[in-house]
Amino acid sequence: MEWTFENFKADLDNLSPGVREKAMEIANRLMKKGGISEDKAIKMGIKRAEEWFLDSGG
Repeated sequence: MEWTFENFKADLDNLSPGVREKAMEIANRLMKKGGISEDKAIKMGIKRAEEWFLDSGG
């Protein structure tokens, strides 16, 4: 099941499309593992996606 994180639309809308896609991918992976709330998963997803973007030279 893919989570849509609709409650976090405003947080995700502030990201560039590539970073937003990566954040959703990371958050979905975290949610599938379990033991984490949607709130924490999306926050971690955004943080890791931003780090990924900076590390990739963005």
